[in-house]
Parts: sequence; C-alpha cells; structure tokens
Amino acid sequence: QVQLVESGGGLVQAGGSLRLSCAASGRTFSTYTMGWFRQAPGKEREFVAAKGWTGGHTYYADSVKGRFTASGDNAKNTVYLQMDSLKPEDTAVYYCAASRRFGYPELLTEFDYWGQGTQVTVSS
Repeated sequence: QVQLVESGGGLVQAGGSLRLSCAASGRTFSTYTMGWFRQAPGKEREFVAAKGWTGGHTYYADSVKGRFTASGDNAKNTVYLQMDSLKPEDTAVYYCAASRRFGYPELLTEFDYWGQGTQVTVSS
C-alpha cells in the first residue's frame, strides 16, 4: 500500500500562485508515476499533470500547460504542483495519485492510490 497526503491548498486571487505538496509513504518503490487530478463542483475528476517518480518526464493537461509545473523530491518522497497564473476555473479539490504504470497514464483507472484531496479556491 501507498499512502498519500496532500497539503498546500487555500484561497488565492486570480493571477496568484499556490504550491501543492504530496507526501508519499509505504511501498513507494512500487510507484512509477505520480499524478495530480482535480474535481470541481458538479464535474468529473480530471487529469491535471503527472511526473515519472524516478525519471524526469512530466506531462500536463492542455488547460494548465505553461502555468503549472510538476516536480518531486525523491529524498523526501514528496511531489509538488506549482500553480501559477491561477484562474477562477482552476477552483477545485486537487488530488494526488500514484500509479504502478510506466509511460504516460492519465486515466483515473490507471492510478492505484489516492490522497484525500486539498481545496484550491481562486477568486476573481
């Protein structure tokens, strides 16, 4: 099992920045890709970004490309999502997720472990 705990959410004005953190514990050696998803009220959970756990490849949803940056610190078993130029439409609960798959998983079903989520609210 892998346990994931997110932190760093909050309220920010449009144009501002936030950095989310996700601390992983447990059988992290079985994890190959770390992802970020979000779910706005009344909408389905959607892919935001992901990063290879030990590799350097990152990939993003088109809606956040150029504004969000996924990174990680293997020594701390922690991944981050730096969110800049935030927009009101970025308002959602953000979830960290871990996948045992290589490559570029993006589907919810491709991720095996999930955090509890952290609220991000962007005011206009």
